[in-house]
Amino acid sequence: MLTKRIIPCLDIKDGRTVKGTNFVNLRDAGDPVALAAIYAEQGADELVFLDITATVDERKTLIELVRNVAHTINIPFTVGGGISSVADVSALLNAGADKISINSSAVRNPQLVNELALEFGSQCIVVAIDTRYVNGEHIVHTYGGRRPTALRTIAWAKEVEDRGAGEILLTSMDTDGTKAGFAIKLTAQISGSANIPVIASGGAGLMEHFVDVFTTGKADAGLAASIFHFKEIDIPVLKRYLQENGVEMRL
Repeated sequence: MLTKRIIPCLDIKDGRTVKGTNFVNLRDAGDPVALAAIYAEQGADELVFLDITATVDERKTLIELVRNVAHTINIPFTVGGGISSVADVSALLNAGADKISINSSAVRNPQLVNELALEFGSQCIVVAIDTRYVNGEHIVHTYGGRRPTALRTIAWAKEVEDRGAGEILLTSMDTDGTKAGFAIKLTAQISGSANIPVIASGGAGLMEHFVDVFTTGKADAGLAASIFHFKEIDIPVLKRYLQENGVEMRL
């Protein structure tokens, strides 16, 4: 059985780590470089770094910050925010990122997923899907969750896999920051039909929530932010708890 992964997420705004609820009401959570170092030391399996206002501000991801984080850690590191071309990806990988995450640009130009997978290999292309339940359907949102699209989440997940994405980062905007648990049913639907890893994001509040998302939700990785940033759950304790509850972990 493949080991499951625990992934802290650093949402970056103006060079600082922030965290909100349902994608709004952001509060400061510390220096991203310092946090990255702590998580790597604690045994996080990977890190995700999302420059959450890059697309909205129509600017590129903060390359210098990516370089500083990469120099500080020794675990795989995914970067997203404002990425829309082969040149953007090349610059981030050269700055030390192991994988990149695209969302709004993939929706605007789905062929970009094919191009990036061909150029850099599927293993470093993550497609992030921000989804909200609207009028009885799961709908893809872009621009940091600000814009609903015409895309249905489950169909879009299948399409990006077919186009060459190596991984899906699925964030439920309905559960994000609520600490009431992941969107288990939707995660299970997507994980159950995908042939690529699915990272579940949004809603972690208790260690039991990770057990649920790895078992019932069939996720390959669990991503969380505030519970780690504000020291509500320690990664080593969480990983031991998961192992004791039958979830295979790298300790």
